[in-house]
Amino acid sequence: MKCIVIDDEPLGRQGIQMLVDEMPNVELVKEFGNPVDAGEFLQQNAIDLIFLDIEMPRMSGIDFLRNLPTPPMVIFTTAYPQYALEGFELDVVDYLVKPIRFERFFKAVTKAQAIKNAMDGVDAANNFTMADDDHVFVRADRKYIKLYLKDIDTIEGLKDYSIIHNNGEKTITAMNLKTIEGQLPQDTFIRVNKSYIINKNHITQVESDNIHIGVKQVPIGERYRQEFFDKVIKDKWIKR
Repeated sequence: MKCIVIDDEPLGRQGIQMLVDEMPNVELVKEFGNPVDAGEFLQQNAIDLIFLDIEMPRMSGIDFLRNLPTPPMVIFTTAYPQYALEGFELDVVDYLVKPIRFERFFKAVTKAQAIKNAMDGVDAANNFTMADDDHVFVRADRKYIKLYLKDIDTIEGLKDYSIIHNNGEKTITAMNLKTIEGQLPQDTFIRVNKSYIINKNHITQVESDNIHIGVKQVPIGERYRQEFFDKVIKDKWIKR
């Protein structure tokens, strides 16, 4: 997904660049200190998403958006929360208040990616496909990525999207955790709370309330506790 940032503050542009660098399949094509230059760029170049500041000296982000004939998706990034209602009336994807936390940024960008996928005609039901006993194909950013099950340590859910963690990489797909859970081998992958599926072969330590997978700690949800301990402890994957 190609994006630009428009912000009159250099630190604001730098902050967005750092957040984008943490996101797979998102490319910051160009940054602008004012909307006028950005408008000229948009006349000649197609992009998917704008990170748009609101309070700028030559033209506000709201006025800039109102004057775009065919605007791409927009996420407002501002230090001023009072413009939120006006922003959503302009059908922006999201409204982020500075300083922007990564988890909030991630949520906004994955929402934009899902909208883009829908506009591109992507069928979410085909975003995660078991191809064989040892690997899956996951749709992300208009392509299918082959992932080996043995390399997947956790799958994290965020409403209608999922983040697959494997070998230190992240693959984001527009598919909810429940649907993915139904396609995975149940003897290896276990739902441990409402937001996580774990690969029990990657467990390094189990406490009463937490599972350690490398340096990551995943809490055990109360409704999933008995099934988890039955599968992991009683099956002797991990000894007491």
